Amino acid sequence: MRAPYTQLYLHLVWATWDRHPFLVPAIRGRVYECIQAECANLRVDVIAMGGMEDHVHLLVRVPATIAPADLVKRVKGASSHMVNHDIHAPFYFKWQGAYGVFSVSKRHVPLIRDYVLRQEEHHRDLSLYPLLEPPSGPEGAPAAG
Repeated sequence: MRAPYTQLYLHLVWATWDRHPFLVPAIRGRVYECIQAECANLRVDVIAMGGMEDHVHLLVRVPATIAPADLVKRVKGASSHMVNHDIHAPFYFKWQGAYGVFSVSKRHVPLIRDYVLRQEEHHRDLSLYPLLEPPSGPEGAPAAG
């Protein structure tokens, strides 16, 4: 019997606890490496990763064997553990419990990839796609107003 064939693309986004700007460049690179490694362990293909000091965007192709919630739990858990136990940051690091997951059609992968990779530019120029950014309310809830 042939193996199942899937093309499941997801755009994931999540923020640091209380949107604290913990992901300074020196730490962000290590966090991205950890996320990449955990995705590889899960047989998840990372297409693009980007973000700012307070949040991460991840565009991936996932096998049908892993649920989005499990993927997020694993990459957030591995990366927060790494910051707190390997880097020994001068603060306790954790992610917000909330996150966003968006399904992406294959034809939109290049557009989302570009958006993820150009996060600093989008934030600087205020050329954000609000539906693809983490909400700023408490625990990831939509902001009031």
